[in-house]
Amino acid sequence: MIYKILPAVLFFLMSFNSIETRSNYSKHDVTTIKTNFENKIDLAYSQLKSTRFAMPNLESFSNAMRGFYLLKAKGLIQKDILTIVDFSLSSNIKRLWVIDLSTNTILFNSLVAHGKNTGAEFATSFSNDSSSFKSSLGFFATGEIYKGKHGISLKLDGLEKGINDHARARAVVIHGADYVSESFVRNNNRLGRSLGCPAIPVNLSAEIINAIKNKSCLYIYHPSRDHVAYSS
Repeated sequence: MIYKILPAVLFFLMSFNSIETRSNYSKHDVTTIKTNFENKIDLAYSQLKSTRFAMPNLESFSNAMRGFYLLKAKGLIQKDILTIVDFSLSSNIKRLWVIDLSTNTILFNSLVAHGKNTGAEFATSFSNDSSSFKSSLGFFATGEIYKGKHGISLKLDGLEKGINDHARARAVVIHGADYVSESFVRNNNRLGRSLGCPAIPVNLSAEIINAIKNKSCLYIYHPSRDHVAYSS
């Protein structure tokens, strides 16, 4: 199971920013730990089982895995399920992946919408503010299921202060939407957009939401934010 890491790596990820931790490690130690960690991520990517689906990009996968390891070690997430949304990609293609890290298997690869003020076909602008109608980036913990105006929906808790921590207050949730479909893309030359939620196809919403509910990790990536979770 790829989520098992060496204790030294876990310690490094959880506390490297502290002066005390830095003083306890030589430059060689730090380089070795980081290299071993990155090699573990590269190995996980090369072994990712994807017989039916396209692969996520290595950069978004690597960033997501760094955050997953840290959040799991801190107890902020509990399940070995990782969801990646890659907003560097066109909304016209499938840019959401749900990965079971206990088996290193891609469970779902789906279309996903961004907020209407985040961009047209491509996501370019992001916000943590209420009424911005923009998507937020970064790491989230999935919450509880509820039934709202879009049917079965999933609450999200943003884990990064100032980046996405207003998600619950903004009612940024995962839900199904009719405008998230290949037919919408064909008719409009782009996917539909939400009010900031990572909306998914209606026909997949129940399956995906039930797979990722209750403290799994969601990571929303865009290259405009050069973010490495373990050094934040």
